Amino acid sequence: MDTTAVRLTIPEGVEPARVTGAGDAVLRAVEGATTASVVVRGDAISLSGTPDEVELLTRLFTHLIKLVSAGEQPGAADALRALEALRAESADISGLTDDILLTYRGHAIRPKTLGQKRYIDAIRSNTVTFCLGPAGTGKTYLAMAIAVAALKRHEVGRIVLTRPVVEAGENLGFLPGTLQEKVDPYVRPLFDALFDMMDMERGYALVEQGIIEIAPLAYMRGRTLNDAVVVLDEAQNTTPEQMKMFLTRLGFNSKFIITGDTTQRDLPGRRGGLTDIEGILAGVDDIAFIHLNRADVVRHALVGRIVEAYDAYEEAHGAAPRAKGEGGGRGRAHQ
Repeated sequence: MDTTAVRLTIPEGVEPARVTGAGDAVLRAVEGATTASVVVRGDAISLSGTPDEVELLTRLFTHLIKLVSAGEQPGAADALRALEALRAESADISGLTDDILLTYRGHAIRPKTLGQKRYIDAIRSNTVTFCLGPAGTGKTYLAMAIAVAALKRHEVGRIVLTRPVVEAGENLGFLPGTLQEKVDPYVRPLFDALFDMMDMERGYALVEQGIIEIAPLAYMRGRTLNDAVVVLDEAQNTTPEQMKMFLTRLGFNSKFIITGDTTQRDLPGRRGGLTDIEGILAGVDDIAFIHLNRADVVRHALVGRIVEAYDAYEEAHGAAPRAKGEGGGRGRAHQ
């Protein structure tokens, strides 16, 4: 079998320990996922093995060095995600170093997988973007980052964040408190994401000024949303009528981002707003559909394995097939 060897030099100013990870965690993870040999001595990374594996690792370590040069600290999970992406698609992962937003804490938010990169590119290139995928794939978080970045660059004048308020055993009208207090538990995840990117005091000030609006989906009826990034979260819990109502709120200089996980619907036995949406809108220009999957899960590694286990169980036990537009179906142009 042919073997090849490559020697990479870590640039001056980049600490090798940050490339190999704390306690060489990154190095060990990469070694466990490849048949090639990886040896790090000083500022030199020596790779040897089959030509394909060595080329793969050359691109991977070049990517990791770029992350460290940008002030990031890639971990073992980051390295394995990048390696999996390279194996799956032989793609250029250099775009994963592109920042979306620099938070008030100085943390750079950027896509971590190729699926997330396609999602971000679709939002930038289209007026309406649907993103479907399991928990932990960053659907809502990245949409929020895009919205905050657009507001900071004065590309839009406001952000509108909305969710369907789906009751689970209790009637919302009989819960104690004001309307805001009733709705707050449903929209709290949107606040959590917002305050991860923006100082809490500043965030609440923008909410009070109406520059950032967080409201139930029912309150969108009759409105026209101009000059805004509008994020509809948990869209799997909409009805077809609500989805049509929401989409027709689109105004000038606005972007709509719709996210959902069709495996976690809280409206059993009823058609959802995402059920036939791709069949309805597949031929409409300026609308993109992105599907994320287990490989795009960026939470704890166990989350990805849980998603995979549920999918395998449903397939093995003859679970009802997903309707078109739900789960892992293919969308238009941005897969």
